[in-house]
Amino acid sequence: MKDLYQLPDDLPVPIDDGACDHLSGSRIPSVLLKGVSGDSVNIGETQGKLVLFFYPMNARPDALPGSDWSEIPGARGCTPQSCSYRDQHGDFLRSGCKVFGISSQPIEEQKEAYKRLHLPFDLLNDSKLVLTRAMKLPTFEYQSSDYIKRITLIVKDGLIQKVFYPVFPPDRNVHDVIDWIEKNKS
Repeated sequence: MKDLYQLPDDLPVPIDDGACDHLSGSRIPSVLLKGVSGDSVNIGETQGKLVLFFYPMNARPDALPGSDWSEIPGARGCTPQSCSYRDQHGDFLRSGCKVFGISSQPIEEQKEAYKRLHLPFDLLNDSKLVLTRAMKLPTFEYQSSDYIKRITLIVKDGLIQKVFYPVFPPDRNVHDVIDWIEKNKS
């Protein structure tokens, strides 16, 4: 892995293993997550429209994961995905949607990515996997740590309206989400 911002052409494509089939139409549980902004957010009790993109981790340029990270279907691409949400953030604001990125990586690493990538939305921390387990979200293990598989949810008043899983390619997900929001404005 040489460039965090570019996706290699030969990434393995994740398959839909059915691990998120139970989510559509369900409620987000009441779980408090700490954000890199310092605020804690209970997304299960947050009113309005939310876009929640769950991602494994934003790697640091000076602490890249091993080359085998790119061999895990769906693992690679968190930085391009986060940057695409940053670049399209105005579209979400115009649609009345609040965006949150959620990861199980340590919050200090999330803070570094938040600052380095100039993200205009909060990153929420689920390093203890409390929300992940409550929602039965799929995870994978890498070097003795658990990571959340890449999933995007569109939520209104705590109810999941749309599930994007598996998400591939990660940098295209933002356009799929915006398209869905535009087609489902009511």
